[in-house]
Amino acid sequence: MIAEYLKPEEFNNYYTPYINLVESKDIIVSLEKSFEETLSFYSSIPKDKWLFSYAKGKWTVNEVVQHLLDTERVFSYRALCFSRKDTIELPGFDQDEYLINSNANSRSKESIIEEYLSVRKATITLFKSFSEEMLLQIGVASNSTLSVRAAGYIIIGHEKHHCNVIKDNYL
Repeated sequence: MIAEYLKPEEFNNYYTPYINLVESKDIIVSLEKSFEETLSFYSSIPKDKWLFSYAKGKWTVNEVVQHLLDTERVFSYRALCFSRKDTIELPGFDQDEYLINSNANSRSKESIIEEYLSVRKATITLFKSFSEEMLLQIGVASNSTLSVRAAGYIIIGHEKHHCNVIKDNYL
C-alpha cells in the first residue's frame, strides 16, 4: 500500500483510498501507465454514453472526466508550488462549482480526450522535472499538509477511482 510508504504529514487521510489504488512507488511509471490505460478506456466508451447519467443528480461521463481534468490541474499546481518551496497556503476548490462552470456537457468526446492528452502530458513532464528532494517538499492546501509526491499519487489514484465508477455505474 502506497499510503504506508508515505509519512502521515504528507497527506490528509481523506486521500488514503485514492493513494492506495496506485500500484508503483515510481510516480512517473504510474502516471505513464495510468495515462495509457485511461486513454484506452476513454476511447472505448461509446459516444452515446458520454452524456449519460445513471441517476438524477449524478454527473455525466463528460462531467466526471472534466472533474478529473480540473482536479489534475489543481493538484499539479499544488505540486509545482510546493516543489518551489512556496510558503503560501493554497485554498481548496469547490468541485461542484467548477463543474457547473465547466461547460462539460457541451463538449464532444474527442475534445475532452484531446484535453486529457494535453493535461496528462504536462503532468508527466512536470513530475519528471522534480528531484527527489522536491518530491519530499510539503506545503498546505485546503487546510491540510500535502507533499509533492503525495499530490502525484492522488492524481493517479483519483483518476483510477473515477474510471472504476464509470465502469461500474455508466457502462
